[in-house]
Amino acid sequence: MDLQLTGKVVIITGGSDGLGAATALACAKEGANVVIAARGLDKLTKTAASIGGQALAVQTDVTNPVHLENLVAQTVTRFGRIDAIINNAGRAAAKPFESISDLEWQEDLDMKFYAAIRLSRLAVPHMKAVGGGSIVHVLAIGGKTPAANSMPSTVSRAAGMALMKAMSKDLGKDNIRVNGVLIGLVESDQWVRRAAQNNQSVESLYARLPLENGIPLGRVGRAEEFGDFIAFLISARAAYISGCAINFDGGMSAAV
Repeated sequence: MDLQLTGKVVIITGGSDGLGAATALACAKEGANVVIAARGLDKLTKTAASIGGQALAVQTDVTNPVHLENLVAQTVTRFGRIDAIINNAGRAAAKPFESISDLEWQEDLDMKFYAAIRLSRLAVPHMKAVGGGSIVHVLAIGGKTPAANSMPSTVSRAAGMALMKAMSKDLGKDNIRVNGVLIGLVESDQWVRRAAQNNQSVESLYARLPLENGIPLGRVGRAEEFGDFIAFLISARAAYISGCAINFDGGMSAAV
């Protein structure tokens, strides 16, 4: 299936490793020019080099509005357009409500919610200029079904889901589609780090997680599966999909 991404320009935050890097690679394989953004320059440049000539690495702290302005400016300078953005930056933050400080709430919202607002706002005029585009907010299934001791992440992700739906209503007239992908347990560097901290192999951790969390498909998701799905979702093949919060969780969530 030709996803018709050749020559399109895709910005991916949190793009230096894990799901972001897998998404960049999947889009690049389909012919897109990819711009990956992250804070760590060394890993970012290595990832861009592994993707190839159509990848641009831009060191970016998504919580800094000036950095986001630079990310968009460098993208347009290099490629002349923006067709899609993947708001993927974030990290897990899960604690009991009473233990979370104002600063921790603000830091989580800055990274997962306000960064998506700001980058989307900067990119939308460029999407309008080329006749439309696609925005994907990478969220988590906890945004639909928050558990105990799951804040602030679940609250930030729920806010991101509402943002996605409202944006899809506002921007549809401009042929800009907005969707959310809510991940469950998917291979990523955070699990590699956790396995190392617990002095176990990542393979044994991946084998245990589906049992502990009741994943009907019996395994964690693969990063390349996620990347392929995002490439499809931003492509012309998904041209009538907008305003959707799609679970990517192997059936794990209790909510549809």
